[in-house]
Amino acid sequence: MRIGFFTDSYFPQVSGVSTSIRILKEELEAHGHEVIIFTTTDPKADPNEKNIVRLTSIPLLSFKDRRIAIKGFGKALKEARKYHIDIVHTHTEFSMGLAGKYVAHMLNIPTVHTYHTMYEKYLHYIAKGKVLKPKSVEVVSRMFCNGAMGVIAPSQLMKNKLASYNIYKEIRVIPTGVPLPEENPGAKMDIRQKLGLSETDVVLLSLSRLAHEKRLEKIIGAFPTVLKHYPNAKLVFVGEGPAREDLEELVRETNLEDSIIFIGEVKNEHVHEYYQMANLFVNASESETQGLTYLESIVNGCPIVAKRNDYLEEIIRNPILGSLFQVDEEFGDCIVQTLGRLQEDHEQLDQTERLLLMEEISSRTFGIKVISYYRKIIENYYFQTILEEKKAFLFILKLRKKANRKSTPFFIGVDFYWSTARK
Repeated sequence: MRIGFFTDSYFPQVSGVSTSIRILKEELEAHGHEVIIFTTTDPKADPNEKNIVRLTSIPLLSFKDRRIAIKGFGKALKEARKYHIDIVHTHTEFSMGLAGKYVAHMLNIPTVHTYHTMYEKYLHYIAKGKVLKPKSVEVVSRMFCNGAMGVIAPSQLMKNKLASYNIYKEIRVIPTGVPLPEENPGAKMDIRQKLGLSETDVVLLSLSRLAHEKRLEKIIGAFPTVLKHYPNAKLVFVGEGPAREDLEELVRETNLEDSIIFIGEVKNEHVHEYYQMANLFVNASESETQGLTYLESIVNGCPIVAKRNDYLEEIIRNPILGSLFQVDEEFGDCIVQTLGRLQEDHEQLDQTERLLLMEEISSRTFGIKVISYYRKIIENYYFQTILEEKKAFLFILKLRKKANRKSTPFFIGVDFYWSTARK
């Protein structure tokens, strides 16, 4: 298959959506399929990148590190024809998503859509939430998703949200998987030495975009509780974003500069090393829908402490994998209790259980499930198209019968229609 991905967000823009798309692209290619990414221009993009079509774009209002296409539908159609794509997979409901729908309509090919984002958590980025309201999100989401042949939700939590929007198209839950990393026994000390940490330090890791919706201030707020029980504890923030200055100011106000480290963005190929050097991965976000960082933490053997939700309850099924807290006031105590339990109990997952878990959350499984869904979507699309053609054919015959015409030209016209309609 040749699949056209349409997305507003792709590298060099760093986000969970970009990572999910790249993971899927690599898995599809590993199975012999071709992926062409249609996305926005970016001043930092590699001009020699292969199989990527970029449409003219501008920064998105107050969300300056994200972009929106302002023209280029004709270019997208021309490139899609050149690549002979078989199916359009949209990953956004906005500019590039609309471009994808246009291309699919003009080429008479099906579309499948992945709904990545809980937009209610991000409305404050657009005119401080005064323009778009949750009801607007519902209306736009319903119109966009009902225009696709099928919808992929990365979690049951997201599927439930979409169902509440009265979306009638099939919503299939296909969690984003993650590549299984190679074990690197020396990575722990290499990274710790680089950060000025000792082997005995208790290291808490936060790895995400530094944005207000991630509620990173809650981690800082819980950290003094951890320090009371583990004076050698350190908190490491990996990532960059608009909330960094506010977070650094909070650290100074609470006199935690000696125990909290901000290191900025890390190249994707080195991310696993940071999980492997940490004792715990901590997260207070309520906006996660596919939780790639949780899965990355698990496959790298780093237990999790995070805010409870339906998605995480599906993942953290064994206490060895971590703990979930219900309310923010429990966060610090939950971290302390989890650290204590892990230090006292060195039990590990049964080897068979671990292998099954790794396979379940692997990028390989993710790719196989999406390929299966593509095939179903394509079959349904062309079956539906044939039914519509037959209805048109029967309608023409009905008109002929009413007119009581039996002329040769009419039969030639019908035969021509039927023989060429599906070409």
